[in-house]
Amino acid sequence: MIELLWPWMLVLLPLPWLLPRRRTPVETQEPAPLVPFYARVSQLQRELGSTALPQQDSRLRKWLMALSWLALVLAACRPQMIGDPIQLDVSGRDLMLAVDVSPSMKEQDMVWRGYQSTRLHVVKEVVKDFVTKRQGDRVGLILFGTQPYVQVPLTFDLKTVNQLVDEAMLGIAGRATAIGDAVGLAVKRLRERPEQSRVLILLTDGANTAGEIPPLKAAELAAAERIKIYSIGIGADEILRPGLFGARRENPSIDLDEEMLKEMAALTGGQYFRARSSSELEMIYEVVNQLEPVAQEQKFYRPVKPLFYWPLAAALGISALLVLGRVIGTRRRLLIAGPTEAES
Repeated sequence: MIELLWPWMLVLLPLPWLLPRRRTPVETQEPAPLVPFYARVSQLQRELGSTALPQQDSRLRKWLMALSWLALVLAACRPQMIGDPIQLDVSGRDLMLAVDVSPSMKEQDMVWRGYQSTRLHVVKEVVKDFVTKRQGDRVGLILFGTQPYVQVPLTFDLKTVNQLVDEAMLGIAGRATAIGDAVGLAVKRLRERPEQSRVLILLTDGANTAGEIPPLKAAELAAAERIKIYSIGIGADEILRPGLFGARRENPSIDLDEEMLKEMAALTGGQYFRARSSSELEMIYEVVNQLEPVAQEQKFYRPVKPLFYWPLAAALGISALLVLGRVIGTRRRLLIAGPTEAES
């Protein structure tokens, strides 16, 4: 159907008929200079005026001007075509991603596409691929270090989520790791959503070293709100570091508190995963990606197509015809007046 976006613009329709008409100038008795050729100019002016449009043409001109004004006002009302409702397939989960961006995530113990990379770089690449596959889900992003903050609230705009994941920087939230506070913030954001669709994916490479809420207490709060936590511990178990007497083997994930992450997941009915490499991390997200979607509220939208350019084009076309007719009429009157002036 067709409807007007700004119907109140119709009040402008009678405007041309409400404007005061031009009045005949009042004759005044004032001295004027004597112009020798005034009689010839006055005669030419009378002749041009006498060749005005016929009454029928004048009436047609008025109708065209009224039609042009009507089309212009109609264009100002912003007519638009409203299509039939289209149902959107919105069924999925509310997924909140909590990503550790503390300085320890700069450890280069992961390999991505054959090159040694930092943990955060690998997490970004895998998370972006995971988010792209979650069509129909609301996805949010929490970055945490010493303090957590919501980088992206729950949204269907997965492109924006991926862009802000890619822009995450090391140490932007502080140098410590507040896992409990990050989970508490996620609980606050997820508890308003349907119970069957609340999921938190927590990714960290360390232990809780900051914050006001203990991680297990935050997990209990999540369990009370029926929020499922999937915790992921990232980092290799072994890495070779050059030393004075040759390379030595070290465990770069010695600070990872796996027991805490396992217990947090168990309290909420989720699972704990260990990602020692980029391939394992990809596999973990594939497992999470297999979650059965939970139907949410149905959403509809009606396509809108603007139509204002049609009456606007009509108004401009009629105006162009009126101007063209006026130019042709003026030239015709000048041709008619020419011989008269020559004869005089």
